[in-house]
Amino acid sequence: EIRASMAYPFDQTRFPKSKDDFHWVDTEEIHAKRRKEILAKHSEMTKLFGPEIRTFPIVILLVLLQLFTAYWVRDKSWPIFLILGYVVGGTLNHTLQLASHELSHNLCFRTPAFNKLLAICANLPTGVPSAIVFQRYHMEHHQYQGVDGIDTDIPSVAEIKIFHSPLFKLLWLFLQPAFYALRPVLLKPKSPQFWEFVNASLVVLSDLLVYRYLGGWALAYLLFGTIVGLGLHPCAGHFVAEHYEFVMNFETYSYYGPCNFFNFNVGYHNEHHDFPKVPWSRLAQVREIAPEFYEDLPSYTSYLKVMYYYVMDPEIGPFSRIKRVSVHGGKRKDL
Repeated sequence: EIRASMAYPFDQTRFPKSKDDFHWVDTEEIHAKRRKEILAKHSEMTKLFGPEIRTFPIVILLVLLQLFTAYWVRDKSWPIFLILGYVVGGTLNHTLQLASHELSHNLCFRTPAFNKLLAICANLPTGVPSAIVFQRYHMEHHQYQGVDGIDTDIPSVAEIKIFHSPLFKLLWLFLQPAFYALRPVLLKPKSPQFWEFVNASLVVLSDLLVYRYLGGWALAYLLFGTIVGLGLHPCAGHFVAEHYEFVMNFETYSYYGPCNFFNFNVGYHNEHHDFPKVPWSRLAQVREIAPEFYEDLPSYTSYLKVMYYYVMDPEIGPFSRIKRVSVHGGKRKDL
């Protein structure tokens, strides 16, 4: 459910009238300000900062489990392949992608290179190189949340013009893996660096080894898990739940529900943006230490309901994002 100061569905007059553009604001994002306020009142919060070494064995275990499942399912019937591909493959590959998110913040090892290597390891079963590229763009999402021309987490203008009906919004959810992979590199390309070449080389090599020694269906299982796990999957609801403006003028939302177990607690998203140096295992303590800053914020307990409302409510869509003018010259430059 959606906890807010008003019942859902929301009063339509509270939303910008145009569905052909984003909600433009000239205010700064709230997280830096709230972080200062919380630290001034709860200085003990800094004790939560720092790496979480348990991420390492979890990632290794999940990678091995996913490869074993790919080997086991390679000669099974279609129904078993599809069910396991969705339930197990989709969930595990989604979890491994969120491990890459955790590692992009250098929250496992103190040495950044070790975090990159583990992120690449987590990237292997997903079949598509993404870990290092994601890190480069994700840091900008935190530093320049909603800023036009920088934060590529926000849909493009083409997306808001095309995916507006319930059927097309459902298709948009299904295609989320493609949008998250292609949108940054197409709209704001960066020159590849050393670690991107390492990432791409190792993932491609892993795909070839899986194909050679486990078979084509094993590789298909891994790729299928990535497609469904990051698309129409209950755990993937966080892509919409985190920053889509379901409540006017609120651009970040937390989720307190069972999917956090599989998602490295990414549901604690207000807490994460307020304190990106706090690892997944200690994010819940942020809210416990400073409940007065979080209890009255809109939040969710069901990703499925979030996705349902996103698809069915005509007042919600890819346009439901808060966007800020570019920091370069102060002019709007639509993505």
